[in-house]
Amino acid sequence: MVKQHSKVSYQVMWNRLISVVEEQAQALVRTAFSTSVREAGDLSAGVYDTQGRMLAQAVTGTPGHVNAMADAVAHFIRRIGRDNMFEGDVYITNDPWEGTGHLHDITMVTPSFHGGALVGFFACTAHIVDIGGRGFGADAASVYEEGLYLPIMKFAERGTVDETLVRIVRGNVREPDQLIGDMYALATCNEIGHRRLIEMMREFDLGDLDGIAEFILENSRRATLERIAALPQKSASGEMTVDGFDVPITLKVKVSVEGDRILSDFTGSSGLDKKGINCPLVYAKAYACYALKVAIAPEIPNNHASLLPFEIAAPENSILNAQHPAPVALRHIVGHFVPDTVYNAFDKIVPGLVPAEGAGCLCNFQVSLRPRSDAPAPAHARRSEVLTFNSGGSGARPDFDGLNATAFPSGVMTMPIEATEHAGPVIIWRKELRPDSGGAGKTRGGLGQFMEVGAMEGHEFDIQAMFDRGDHPARGSRGGKNGASTTIAQDDGTPMRVKGKQFVPHGRKVVMAFPGGAGYGDPSLRDKAAVRRDLARGYISAEVAHRDYGLAQSEINAVEAAIAKGEDV
Repeated sequence: MVKQHSKVSYQVMWNRLISVVEEQAQALVRTAFSTSVREAGDLSAGVYDTQGRMLAQAVTGTPGHVNAMADAVAHFIRRIGRDNMFEGDVYITNDPWEGTGHLHDITMVTPSFHGGALVGFFACTAHIVDIGGRGFGADAASVYEEGLYLPIMKFAERGTVDETLVRIVRGNVREPDQLIGDMYALATCNEIGHRRLIEMMREFDLGDLDGIAEFILENSRRATLERIAALPQKSASGEMTVDGFDVPITLKVKVSVEGDRILSDFTGSSGLDKKGINCPLVYAKAYACYALKVAIAPEIPNNHASLLPFEIAAPENSILNAQHPAPVALRHIVGHFVPDTVYNAFDKIVPGLVPAEGAGCLCNFQVSLRPRSDAPAPAHARRSEVLTFNSGGSGARPDFDGLNATAFPSGVMTMPIEATEHAGPVIIWRKELRPDSGGAGKTRGGLGQFMEVGAMEGHEFDIQAMFDRGDHPARGSRGGKNGASTTIAQDDGTPMRVKGKQFVPHGRKVVMAFPGGAGYGDPSLRDKAAVRRDLARGYISAEVAHRDYGLAQSEINAVEAAIAKGEDV
């Protein structure tokens, strides 16, 4: 006999599921080998019903991972086959089109059994530092060059790890211990999620998850549809041009609110790029859905049903619907610009709700260090791969300033210098906020940051730049001014490109300035107390305070005098 549960009980279970997957994610953070997971939180974790529908996601993680992973479990079910699933199994893939968009993301799925019956699945994804091939970067001409491909397959069957797979992986990557450690961390965090789920099922006397799944999905679907129905039922178009690799690319979208759905159609966007900045549709969909969901229904938990009404279309072999074997390693660069493109259109449907443009894509770079080749290297010199995640400023919001050096839309954390330097013989000589980089406005754009990187004595290195906004800064909204552009050069003035692998000789450093977010509204309307505060904090210069905000010279002098005396402004 099936036990009946009240709505209150189901709500308690729903909250418990969210805490279960958050513990799952935190276990991955604690046990992962890659700094991209441990320090930046570039991961996702979730629990699914037997049909592969996501019921809950961890708060820790990125929209690109979790929203793409929402579609992945169905692929695992289809590829593995239900009759071939056993207790103790763990499945793996880094397929860009059936996982989360590029080979550097490994997704693990674990079936969850209770009383001998399959009751659901746990899934998790993590960005790993190296997967072989050319290394993380945009230089490849096809996905075959970008690294080792793992089709959907079994990492473990009935608790026994496939050692042949492990040997193949070890033989194809630069950091084998790190990668294998990450794979075991992924498998372990799913196991922890499974244990907590079974504890919950026993506590509430559940034989399966069918009842709680129906409660979660129906309530989420209804609440999301109510938000969509309350919007103006109309369409609007938006677009954005960004640097691309060798030539600029343009993203175009038509957003249509249509009763029980919102369709984002990217017809008219640029075609495939020759280099690895192309974006599979699953990743573009993840960020288009995220942008609209946080705009109209941010407090509704993320799951299969709350994402379902947000639909996306893009022509095949366009920049946002790359087909195999297009190179896709840096799909995040284009994917992270999708929300601001969608907002450019949505702002015309619901004015005054969404922010101005921000830095968009992460300001990542990877350093491949090796003993110097221009002279004898010291005995301590070694090879190492160091990946660091960094951020420019986010766009100003209608009522609040943009956030400084904060990743939107990805939400990952900026890596601490100490963690980066611990990962290899790299030195971060400078890391600080970039004054005047946030666009002026009634609300100010968030600041970018300065970074200066070099290697320890005896090393040379290649730096893989993964930046944008060099020629196309964040655009101001409703009278706000643009944010500052990205710059990159060696410390002797040698110019460098914002994307691609570039050699840095022994003794040289790379000096970078990351972009700021754009301003929102007329700068003359900004509260003068806020302008004085920004001046005192060093966020803006006296020149900008006077030129863009109209602060009188006498007020500037007063602020500077107060700072000199150590007084509050």
